[in-house]
Amino acid sequence: MMTNAEPDAAAIGHRFDNAEMGMLAHLYRGEVYRSTLWRTRLDQTTNWAVVTTGLALSLTYSGPEASPLPLILVGLLVAVFLMFEARRYRYFNVWRARCRLMETKMIQPILRGDGLAIDGKWNTLLANDYAKPRFHISYLRAVGRRLRKNYAYILTVQAVAYYGKLAIHPTSATGPSEFFDRAAIGPIPGFVVVLAGVLFHGSWIAIAVYTLSVEKRARIGRDLISIA
Repeated sequence: MMTNAEPDAAAIGHRFDNAEMGMLAHLYRGEVYRSTLWRTRLDQTTNWAVVTTGLALSLTYSGPEASPLPLILVGLLVAVFLMFEARRYRYFNVWRARCRLMETKMIQPILRGDGLAIDGKWNTLLANDYAKPRFHISYLRAVGRRLRKNYAYILTVQAVAYYGKLAIHPTSATGPSEFFDRAAIGPIPGFVVVLAGVLFHGSWIAIAVYTLSVEKRARIGRDLISIA
């Protein structure tokens, strides 16, 4: 996750005293606080995306003659929120990974009654992450995770609402030519607008699928290392 440094023999034989155990407890509380804080920031951008999408739906479906343009603009705005949230998720993932490491290597053995096991691996791993902090996943993988968790649903609603608007307002479209005529924006032909929408939504689908395959390969690699 952070480094492949060899365990220190001195670290393996070390046992934390009461002061050091208290420090670790406060360290865990601090990491949980930071993780919770960034989790809240993630929720904020998702809320912005939901609210703006709902506002665009209200404007677009306020009447048969209302323009579908707000749904196009909100799609671009949701993409911006996604980029913001992916950046925030990379920070959140750092704190989350540290908390998870301490939970599995510190708290779990103590709760089982095994005591705190100092194997020279997890503590070195955590120490190196504090010494040389870095992001644990790429920006593209962060985008893919937020897409699969939240934004895929928001963008799907936006796409269905937009194409539904073109199909039923002001009356049901009688053919493809009428459908494309309604999609036209000023001098931009409707066919170009619809094609741009297909490419836009196709791109986030491709990112979600590609990053999912990357996640699966990374997970398999970690499992093979743990087995070896």
